[in-house]
Amino acid sequence: MAQGARTVMEEPTLELVLRRNPQERLKREKSPLVMLDELPALIATGYADIAEEDIVRLKWWGLYHDKPKVGTFMLRIKLPAGRITPQQLHAVGELSNEHGRGAGELTTRQTIQLHYLELASLPLVFARLRDVGLTTVGACGDAVRNVTGCPVAGLARDELFDVTELTAEITSFFYGNPDYSDLPRKHKITVAACAHRCNAPEINCISLVGALRDGAPGFAVLVGGGLSSVPRLARELGVWVRPDEALPVLRALLDAWKEDLRYRISRVKARMKFMVDDRGADGMRAEVERRLGYALPDFTLPALEREPSDHMGVEPQHEPGTSSVGAPVHLGLISGDQMIAAARLAGEGDVRVTRQQNLVLTGVSDGALDDVVSGLAEIGFPVDANRLRGSSIGCTGEPHCNFAVTETKSRLGRLIEHLEGRFGDDVAGLRLHLDGCPHACGQHWVGDIGFQGTTVRDAEGKRRQAYDVLLRGALGPQAAIGRPVFRRVPSEELDAAVEGLVAGWLGGRDGGESFRSFCDRHTDDELGVLIGREPARSRREEEEAA
Repeated sequence: MAQGARTVMEEPTLELVLRRNPQERLKREKSPLVMLDELPALIATGYADIAEEDIVRLKWWGLYHDKPKVGTFMLRIKLPAGRITPQQLHAVGELSNEHGRGAGELTTRQTIQLHYLELASLPLVFARLRDVGLTTVGACGDAVRNVTGCPVAGLARDELFDVTELTAEITSFFYGNPDYSDLPRKHKITVAACAHRCNAPEINCISLVGALRDGAPGFAVLVGGGLSSVPRLARELGVWVRPDEALPVLRALLDAWKEDLRYRISRVKARMKFMVDDRGADGMRAEVERRLGYALPDFTLPALEREPSDHMGVEPQHEPGTSSVGAPVHLGLISGDQMIAAARLAGEGDVRVTRQQNLVLTGVSDGALDDVVSGLAEIGFPVDANRLRGSSIGCTGEPHCNFAVTETKSRLGRLIEHLEGRFGDDVAGLRLHLDGCPHACGQHWVGDIGFQGTTVRDAEGKRRQAYDVLLRGALGPQAAIGRPVFRRVPSEELDAAVEGLVAGWLGGRDGGESFRSFCDRHTDDELGVLIGREPARSRREEEEAA
C-alpha cells in the first residue's frame, strides 16, 4: 500500500452490495440502456403511474425530473469538449422552442440542458438529436459523463498539440458502452493540451493534461479530483502517457475502480476520489501498470505559471486570418431563439460551450469579425460585457432542480448587477460561484468567492434562504479548496456582505493583487471586519477556545 494511504477494508461480497445499495439492485434488475426502447410503453402507462425505478433508469439517457415533479423533464445533451456544429445547435434550438418552452442552459461540463420536456415528446426529441449526430447517453447516471476539454482545441495558436482526434476516440469508446455504463457512480474525464489548462483538470476524476517531453506530445495523469460535499483536488500519478496509450490508461483506471466492490456498498463513497484516498497516487499508478503489463515513464507536470483562460473575447487562431470569438452567456441561460441565431452567426465555423457556461464561435474570418461581434450583441451576448458575467457560475438550481434549497441563477444575477453598479470594470474577472445545495455543480469550492445555499431561522423561528460564503478557493497555479468563512448569511444581506469584501480588496490590495491573494494575506477576523460579520470557526478553533 502506498505511503500515507488509509487502511483498506476487506473485499465485500456482491450480496452485501445488493443488500446495502438499492441503485446497484436497480441496475442489475434491468439495464438502464434499454429505456429508450421502452418509451412507448412508458408513455402509454402515463407519467403518474411509471415506477420510480424506471424514472431513475432514464437518467442514463440524460433525463431528470424538472421541479416540481409534475411530469416534465430536463434533458442534458453531451458535447465532447463543448463542441457543437451550427446545424446541431440550430436543431437543439428548434427542439427547445417546440418542446421545451424555449428554455435552455449551458453547463459547467460543457453540455446543453433543455427543460419542460413532456414524456410524449421524448421519442421525437431523441430521434431529432440522433439525426443530427448528438447523444445524451450517459449524460447522467452511473456512466462516463461528458468528456470535457479546451473549447478552442485544435484552433488556439498557443495550444501544445491538438487532442481533437483523441477526444473523439475516447468518447466513441465510452459513450453508451455497456461495460462502462454500470460504474459505481458518475465518472468525469477531461482531456486537453491547452497552454492555460482552462478545463479544470484539478477537479475531475481523471485528467489527461497535455505536456511536451523532449519535444514529444503526451500527457500527465491526474486522478481523484471532485467536489460535491467532500471536495478533493486531483493527485498526479507521476507518469508520462503517449497519446496512443491514453485510452488503455483510462480503461485501466476505470476497470480498477468499477471492479472493486468496496466502492459500490455506499453511494456516498462511490467516487474514484475515495479510492485514491485509500490507495494513494502510488497505489493507483501501481494498479494501472499492473493492468497494462508494463511500467510507465516517470514524469512531473510542469507548474502552471498563468491563470486559466476563459477564452472570452477575440483570440486569433493558428490559421491566418481567422479568430475565435468568446461571448459571456449571462448565468448560462440561453433560449431556443438565441441558439438558432448563434448557429446562423457561426456560419462555416462551429460553436463551443465553455466550462464557465459561455459560448465561443470559431473560424471567424477577419472580414466577418465585426458582423459576428455586433450580431452576438444583438442577440443578447455582447462580447464587451463586464467580464464578471463571463467568469461567474451559477448551478441549475431554482426553479428546475429538486435539490436546491435557495435561489441560484436569479440570486447570482442580482449580485452581479449590484457589484457592476458599485464597482464597474474593477470587478472584471472576479469569479463568483453559486450553488443551491452541497452537490457543487456550480463549483463553489474553487471560486474566488463561493456560495452554498442553506437556510437560517429568523427571530420568529421561520426559515429563510441563506448562503455559506467560501473564500480562498482556486484552480490553476494556486489551486485550493475553499473554506466556508462566513456561515448562513441571509439572502437579503448577501449583496452588502460581498460588497464589503470587494471594497476592502480594491481599496487595500497591494498593486495588482488578486482577490485570492488578498484573502490569503488577511485573517478571517480581518475579513470579517470588512463585511461586519463574525467568521465561522473551524472545529479545531472551537475545541481550542473551549
